[in-house]
Amino acid sequence: MSALDLAALGLFLVAWLAYQPLLRVLARQRGGVINTDMTVIRAAWMRNMVGRENRFMDGQLLGHALNSASFFASSNLILIAATAGALFGGESTFRSVSALEVIRTSSRFLFEFQLALVLVSLARGLLDFIWSIRQMNYCIATVGAVPEGLTPEEARTFGDVAARLLNPALSSFNSGVRGYYFALSAGAWLFGPYAFMAATAGSMALLFWRQRRSPAARAIADLRRLLETRPPAPPAQGDGGGDPVS
Repeated sequence: MSALDLAALGLFLVAWLAYQPLLRVLARQRGGVINTDMTVIRAAWMRNMVGRENRFMDGQLLGHALNSASFFASSNLILIAATAGALFGGESTFRSVSALEVIRTSSRFLFEFQLALVLVSLARGLLDFIWSIRQMNYCIATVGAVPEGLTPEEARTFGDVAARLLNPALSSFNSGVRGYYFALSAGAWLFGPYAFMAATAGSMALLFWRQRRSPAARAIADLRRLLETRPPAPPAQGDGGGDPVS
């Protein structure tokens, strides 16, 4: 493995490990990003859920999120199987791939290491999807367990606890999706170290742009501001003048 390959691998590992901490720093210094804004929006959803008599819609929304995570997990598993098949294909796979003009791999060891990096990236994403699915199942049970007739103080407490389950569940889902970006970057190594570095830098730039500058990020930031600046609803009659459910 050449020094250029090692440098490209180091850039990839730094980007992979540093992305989440950098995103948190960016959110503190320059305002919200999608991930932090969505924690506020989901907390508002859970507080509203507790205040509803009919929570069928909330169960449907959670079921949709659960189906999405299951779909991505299944797709991830197929990609892992395909990558593992190529990785363990032996000398015949290496000869077939080396015959392609666009592939830049100097040895069988480097080729297998490149595929192994793709496999590890996908496997990490799969673990995130599995953990997300488990946590969303806990959220569904939580929605069903919330009692009716709560006081405003109790409703807010139940809603906050439900949000503490939902936010990590969907954060794990986001991490699993992000694994695809890094798996694609790792796959670019097959086209040479320069392509690997360009793909890693491009993936990071795209992820940060989508978190802060995309139309979706701006709309979500506006929704967060609307939720945080919305005046509290007046307490219902007979509730003792407690804090309203928001």
